[in-house]
Amino acid sequence: MMTLTLANAQKIPAPKEHFGFSIGDDYHLATYTQTEAYFKKLAAASNRAKLVDMGLTEEGRHQYMMVVSSPENLKKLDQYKTISQKLARAEGVTEAQARTLSLEGKAVIWIDGGLHATETVGAHQLIETMYQLVSRQDAETKRILDEVIILLAHANPDGQELVSSWYMREEKPEKRTLDFLPKLYQKYIGHDNNRDFFMMNMKESWNIGRQLYVEWIPQVVYNHHQAGPAGSVVAGPPYRDPFNHVYDPLIITSLDALGAAMNSRLNAEGKPGYTQRAGSVYSTWWNGGLRTAPYFHNMIGILTEIIGSPTPSEIPLVPQRLIPNGATPFPITPQKWHFRQSIDYSVSLNYAVLNYAARHRDELLYNSYRMGKNAVDRGAKDTWTSYPKRVEEITKAYREDQKKAKVVSAGSGIPSKYYDSVMTNPSLRDPRGYILSAAQPDFPTVAKFMNALIKSGVQVHQATAAFDVAGKSYPAGSYVVKTGQAFRPHVLDMFEPQDHPNDFQYPGGPPVRPYDAAGWTLAYQMGVQFDRILDAFDGPFRALPYGELQYPKANLVSKAGLTGYTLDPQINDSYTVVNDLLREKIDVYRTSTGSFFVPATDQSKQLLEKTASPLGVAVTGVSERPAGTLEKISALRVGLWDTYGGSMPSGWVRWLTEQFHFPVEVVFPNTLNAGELSKKFDVLVFVTGAIPAVAGGDSGGRSYTRKEPKESEIPEEYRGMLGKISADTTLVHLQKFMQDGGTVFTIGSSTNLAFHLKLPVRNALVEIMPDGTEKRLVSEKYFIPGSILRVQVDSTQSVSWGMPGSCDVYFDNSPVFSIAPDALAKQTVRPLMWFANGTPLRSGWAWGQAYLQGGVAAFEASVGAGKLYAFGPEITFRAQSHGTFKLLFNVMYSSKKAGGMTATGE
Repeated sequence: MMTLTLANAQKIPAPKEHFGFSIGDDYHLATYTQTEAYFKKLAAASNRAKLVDMGLTEEGRHQYMMVVSSPENLKKLDQYKTISQKLARAEGVTEAQARTLSLEGKAVIWIDGGLHATETVGAHQLIETMYQLVSRQDAETKRILDEVIILLAHANPDGQELVSSWYMREEKPEKRTLDFLPKLYQKYIGHDNNRDFFMMNMKESWNIGRQLYVEWIPQVVYNHHQAGPAGSVVAGPPYRDPFNHVYDPLIITSLDALGAAMNSRLNAEGKPGYTQRAGSVYSTWWNGGLRTAPYFHNMIGILTEIIGSPTPSEIPLVPQRLIPNGATPFPITPQKWHFRQSIDYSVSLNYAVLNYAARHRDELLYNSYRMGKNAVDRGAKDTWTSYPKRVEEITKAYREDQKKAKVVSAGSGIPSKYYDSVMTNPSLRDPRGYILSAAQPDFPTVAKFMNALIKSGVQVHQATAAFDVAGKSYPAGSYVVKTGQAFRPHVLDMFEPQDHPNDFQYPGGPPVRPYDAAGWTLAYQMGVQFDRILDAFDGPFRALPYGELQYPKANLVSKAGLTGYTLDPQINDSYTVVNDLLREKIDVYRTSTGSFFVPATDQSKQLLEKTASPLGVAVTGVSERPAGTLEKISALRVGLWDTYGGSMPSGWVRWLTEQFHFPVEVVFPNTLNAGELSKKFDVLVFVTGAIPAVAGGDSGGRSYTRKEPKESEIPEEYRGMLGKISADTTLVHLQKFMQDGGTVFTIGSSTNLAFHLKLPVRNALVEIMPDGTEKRLVSEKYFIPGSILRVQVDSTQSVSWGMPGSCDVYFDNSPVFSIAPDALAKQTVRPLMWFANGTPLRSGWAWGQAYLQGGVAAFEASVGAGKLYAFGPEITFRAQSHGTFKLLFNVMYSSKKAGGMTATGE
């Protein structure tokens, strides 16, 4: 290993001086408390470092970013930040100005660590890299500091504190383990913290997003992860296909260049085991990750997945990885592996990226401008994106004409008229922009959608007066998002459907599962209404400042003689207001169509002004009570299943119910297994992963299994989280709970409960075998990974009040049901959502979607005096699917007829 000369060695503390061990020592991890203190020491001791507090975490810790560069550059950070912003946004910057700014500016490189806290290399390589950058005096480090501004960011302080404390709790090193962590390593969402970077629900995500998309807009974003594929050390760029169709091709070729620099660096240092492309599973299709969302912002997003643990491990023998090839040019042999080796590899990879940035500084800066300018230009003219479905249309038209003998085969090509018929078809153009009318029912949710875009650095406009576009009128306050802007790829990705290509292991073989989702269009998930505008347009539009979040307000109109106030159940935040009223003992009623009615009193008026107005919830004053019988409501006792170690789907539901002010209690299996559930709860909610499959089959959806520790293996404070859902104990108590009048609400794979209860429903996604038995459809025939589908909704039922007659749902090979005709006739089982046709795909990939036609996506079943609700789609998915939240919210109130309360009196 190279010998390093240290600057200010007497002043800058080495990690061992502070932590008591060197970074990478076997059996040792640093807590975040120790790490935070070390960051502060380095910032105080070094003139190469500036510590920035990005904001608080969900648990209230400070999340830090260390800005490292030469002392001269640190004095001019604002100037270099402005240059980076100007080039990235490409607003009013000429080609000549861009060239000049590229020479004046400094490359901005983001390197993070610790996002997935059990991947302990990440946070620790960050510490070591920081130390080396502020202390080394070699020529390469000096050149890097002169040419580059490095943003070294901690991605998950809470997680490092939990994981390191858990590991180090054992005094004897050999007994230390990362196994059996009692809860998720980021509050609410754990591993899904790397699935939140277009929504940015979590505080940590927005802390990071603010730096990436509003403040610094770096040219490269390097996100460290674990673990590399078996038989390798690290997987990195370039990545396998498919890549998304909406971003600039410079993203892909830049990944090739940086990947080559990283691979070559390791090879030159004699560090084997780097794999790329087909050597790993990672693609560049998906949005939402810390390294993938940057692609849609013209940034080079880098992911590496490296092996390593504080407990020494082994590189296993994987024979097929021993042969050098394009994926793994320098294979590694089986051997024992120590934590420090992973730290050294990571530092080398960081230096490879930083050295590349130093040597290609002006090129990185200019290319940032070039991609932004390309996006601005594409959004300002007629543009057609080459989606797979468009290519299929070209091929289909040609083949149909061949069959009709209207054309002669063109040999190796197809006549260009078939290209023109699709790719210059005016109706198939990309939009010039989108208008979201302020007149739509749930405008507060529109504002939340706008905030997701604003957090992502998108330029949003708002109308200052009423206006007309394409023959339609829009009121003042409507939002406008134009595509003629630098982050156009992200804008398209949030509004337009994803068109995932058919991807199979071989022709006729099984599909290759996307790394995460195939389709995620946020506008669809949130249920917002928007118009796609194909031609250039303008109006009385005010550009909102970058990063300025929207909080619409609604005035409460009050006048003499009011009987009360009504709130629209189509508005998600109406439920927030109602929950605040109920908490203050204000009477609230529901009408036969689901609207909320609040009798007029001085107290109710004051509370409505306090709660509804800031949320933008329109409250209508009425002089007469709503027609029909009103039912008084109250908050129910709701239990939300969770498990030892934590469930991410459960955590998301906990977070979103907190946002909408629903009182919910987390319930672990041991509580359920104790029985007498009716004494504690009115509603029990089970998310994907809670209810196991029936022996021999299941209803579909993803399932989660986790090894559970023995009581003796964990501290006493966590033992109440133990226990398992079992058919002979838990499910017996659940059945009794429903028979006694309780409600059980299931989502995703937890709809398996219907089969345990032997309800008259069955899995609809089966085929009849020659012997008459049913067999679940194989993936070669039917495969729908994480996509958006359209379903019909029975919005007359109380569980679906406020829902439209059809909606978009997030569907991940989710359960689909058939209901026995007799149960339908007797209405003991009632469909709530179903597929009206065989083409419900809205965004993503749906191979064999015709099998869905007529299938039931959700139902309500009577069980004794109680009810089971079964929702196959992921209606609370990652707290993104605002369009389907109400399906859960509506079951969280009790109701009883208010004696004599009708339209004519109380």
